[in-house]
Amino acid sequence: MQETIYQKKGYKDRRDYLESLAEEHNIPVKDVLALAVMLGKSEDFDGLVNAVEDYF
Repeated sequence: MQETIYQKKGYKDRRDYLESLAEEHNIPVKDVLALAVMLGKSEDFDGLVNAVEDYF
């Protein structure tokens, strides 16, 4: 089985990545999940990160 992009970056899966992103930026996981759904998987390492960094 081929490694996913998340595994290549050290996470178990997408959920693990999103939870880590929330923890790293001290924002609720539910908010990161909502942003991730709106933006889609293709933005996980770009647009989502920007949105989380701009979160307040």
